[in-house]
Amino acid sequence: MPAPIPRQRAIPAAESGQAQTPAQSAPPTAPAAPAVGSPSTDVPADVPANSSEAASGATEAPRTQGTAGDEAEATRGTQTAGPGHSHAPGHLTLLMIEDDPGGSPVVPELLDPTGKPIRVRTARNLTEAERLLTDDVHCILLDLALPAPARADGTDDELAVLKHVLRLAPHHAVLALTASGDTERGAEAVRVGAQDYLFRDELDGRLLSRAIRYAVERKRSDRAERKLTESKLRAQENARLERGLLPTPLLDGSPLRFAARYRPGRSRALLGGDFYDTVRTPDGTVHAMIGDVCGHGPDEAALGVELRIAWRALTLAGLCGDQLLGTLQQVLEHERSDDEIFATLCTVDIAPDGRRAGLCLAGHPSPLLARPGRPAELLPYDNNGPALGLLPGARWPRMQVELGAEWSLMLYTDGLIEGRVGEGRRERLGQDGMVAMVRRQLAEGLRGEELLRAAVNEVRDLNGGELTDDVAVLMLDRTP
Repeated sequence: MPAPIPRQRAIPAAESGQAQTPAQSAPPTAPAAPAVGSPSTDVPADVPANSSEAASGATEAPRTQGTAGDEAEATRGTQTAGPGHSHAPGHLTLLMIEDDPGGSPVVPELLDPTGKPIRVRTARNLTEAERLLTDDVHCILLDLALPAPARADGTDDELAVLKHVLRLAPHHAVLALTASGDTERGAEAVRVGAQDYLFRDELDGRLLSRAIRYAVERKRSDRAERKLTESKLRAQENARLERGLLPTPLLDGSPLRFAARYRPGRSRALLGGDFYDTVRTPDGTVHAMIGDVCGHGPDEAALGVELRIAWRALTLAGLCGDQLLGTLQQVLEHERSDDEIFATLCTVDIAPDGRRAGLCLAGHPSPLLARPGRPAELLPYDNNGPALGLLPGARWPRMQVELGAEWSLMLYTDGLIEGRVGEGRRERLGQDGMVAMVRRQLAEGLRGEELLRAAVNEVRDLNGGELTDDVAVLMLDRTP
């Protein structure tokens, strides 16, 4: 809430936003501009000039709304990004924190790049500054000689007041005001976090106007650069997670062909908890798996990476079936961040001759098998065990499946079957809808990666846009 008005007065042009541009001549009766930091500038800058409330000493002034002309001019390049969104378009606002009005220079007019007056507010101490520091303030002019808050350890810090303001207003541009010639202290203020420093005895309106504009733009540039850096770091993290969740298969020496497709859900920037892997052991058996950690975000993605790496290590060590899944459940129970987190999993081990396979399901959808001359169908899922992490001591039966001489086996996560379809998108595609879709695409001659791409794209189109859940799907093909 703005500070109380100490007495009636005419509001200075630089503060009220009514100052005339250089192209206009000031009327002879225009009031003299106040000194920077003087008590008179303690009136809220948003009070319109000659307003009845200002004349009556009202304690709070109404905010003025920008006119259509203001908005049109704002779209031509006025500065309103960052702090200041709620202010009238085109105006910059300065908050001065200074308690030495007698030593302040006179600034007759502060103008932004378009010639509009810069609004001015004044605070005599940090408590008052905190009250006046609203979102429409763009820049803070801080006198480094201002008394600093007492430190708990009793020691002195000549820049304590600046550090306090930076903590108070991390998104605002800050100009440090110091004694003339005190370059060392000014440079130290910039190193601590101020955008620039000014000498108190050398300041004038033109210099201060330019410094404010520079500080605001520099702060905006710093924030944009920081966001760009954060974006690059997120991209690097995503790449590392992707390499962990979606690795290169180890199929050297195997006649089987491998294809995979992954599409993240629309609600996340990071990958979710879907993961898969395929390896060939020295005896010629090809092992494939696909899984899904419930939930989304970096913790779930990291857990998915751990489960995939554990699966590969245990598989290469010779474990499979119930023994493998039981060990993975122990890994999940020790690594998950919450007891409610679980993971579904489908594992397939294909014999060296490629004609049969063992299948284990832990709460996961059953794979789809396509063979020449037969309609594509789901593998049996009657012995589907519970998801990992739900039941201590659970068991996962291994089912023997006959594949034949030529086949395609598709493993997928539930994101592929949970998309909405039909009028109003009230129904889910489901496994039956997915099977019918793949049968048609196979009849059209699609195979391998081309088939997976078409399936994922069609599911998205049926949903009317991006899916809410991640989709991971892989396919193994065997031809005679």
